[in-house]
Amino acid sequence: MPLTDLSLAQLREYRPDIIVPDDFESFWGSTLDHARGLARPAELGDPDPGFPEVVVQDLTFSGFGGEPIKGWVVRPRGSDTAPRPAVIEYIGYNGGRGLPAERLHWAASGYVHIVMDTRGQGSGWGNGGATPDPHGSGPAPEGYMTRGVDSPENYYYRRVFTDAALLVDVAAGFDFVDASRIAVTGTSQGGGIALAAGALAAGRVAAVMPDVPFLCDFRHSVEATPTPPFTEIVRYLAVHRDHVDMVFRTLSYFDGALMASRSAAPAIFSVALMDAIVLPSSVFAAYNSYGGPDRTIEVYPFNGHEGGQLHHWLRQRRWLADRFAG
Repeated sequence: MPLTDLSLAQLREYRPDIIVPDDFESFWGSTLDHARGLARPAELGDPDPGFPEVVVQDLTFSGFGGEPIKGWVVRPRGSDTAPRPAVIEYIGYNGGRGLPAERLHWAASGYVHIVMDTRGQGSGWGNGGATPDPHGSGPAPEGYMTRGVDSPENYYYRRVFTDAALLVDVAAGFDFVDASRIAVTGTSQGGGIALAAGALAAGRVAAVMPDVPFLCDFRHSVEATPTPPFTEIVRYLAVHRDHVDMVFRTLSYFDGALMASRSAAPAIFSVALMDAIVLPSSVFAAYNSYGGPDRTIEVYPFNGHEGGQLHHWLRQRRWLADRFAG
């Protein structure tokens, strides 16, 4: 597999012009205010007795439009009396929350681990999702990249990003979570959602850990990425030839590089230089625009979209322990 993008030296200097909508702040402010006004208390299921060393609970919380979103909470025993730092994880494209046994490593390391199901997704890989997206859309190819792309108000990721930000609120309200030490993370689409959560819930997020993040530098990614999911937008525009300006205006409200510029919490990114799904330049567009001074990026020169996998999680764990010490 060849290198898919610029040289590493060029990537470190890559700073594209990212469109900033005039009403970006008011758009997201009103979106979140409306969703918070409809939110109901989160519900936790009974602990699963099959996990004697950790507490595993089903989670239902209110997301966009007050709609129920599923998740898992996996935490160390003893956190009821001694609140722990939390890691909120968002899932990659068309994966779901799966089964709790898939993700025990953060709880085993002493963290409350909260996994968010992605509305409407969960049937492409893994062990499934449990959250519908009760909103239709205009004409769209398969996938999620063009659902509701006719306007920012209708776009699919408006709902997903709102869900992600409201989950941070929920986590901060749990008695077993130290609300001053909440991190957000995810791989690929999950990394892009983590960037959005870091920006939209900036006052509550203490660390951001996007791993090979998707949904960044939209214009360049759509024009240059050879493989899906960005090619869903290419196919849409190949048919809807007069919608180009409309589509990229909509996408500008959701660009991870713009979200990154609105975050100030410490951050650790990762990038893979042979990635043909998320171009390295799109990751560096977000990293180089990141708003906080405490940022680092792990580079995996000979990996594709799988990135560093468990090797990178070990790096994240050490990095987060340093930031959350005490």
